Amino acid sequence: MSTITSVSTSNAPSAIGPYSQAIKVGEFVFVSGCIPLVPSTMQIVEGGIEEQTTQALINLKAVLEASSSSVGKVVKTTVFLKNMEDFATVNKIYGEFFSGSEHKPARSAVEVARLPKDVLFEIECIAG
Repeated sequence: MSTITSVSTSNAPSAIGPYSQAIKVGEFVFVSGCIPLVPSTMQIVEGGIEEQTTQALINLKAVLEASSSSVGKVVKTTVFLKNMEDFATVNKIYGEFFSGSEHKPARSAVEVARLPKDVLFEIECIAG
């Protein structure tokens, strides 16, 4: 059986509940939902959907790197939106974020009634 390791980095917001920033099992990394908290303050980044999406993706990258993985190794993401009307804006920022990798990960995007701390965007992923 593969070793299960909890991942933690100060370069991303600490968990706000009883969970890990990520769990590494063998070569796979399961990253918990990343929301747009600024790691140094644990406050939601100022601004709207653009700023929140960008900050959450920065946090995702930090957790991936702490897991000895990278954006280019992401195989699946799930995006949670407060408002599906923001999809085009999020899609543009998301596309730019993954533009350096040779592949595009599989993705699901869903509108939800409410997210932690009433943020507008959250993302989780599985990576190699």
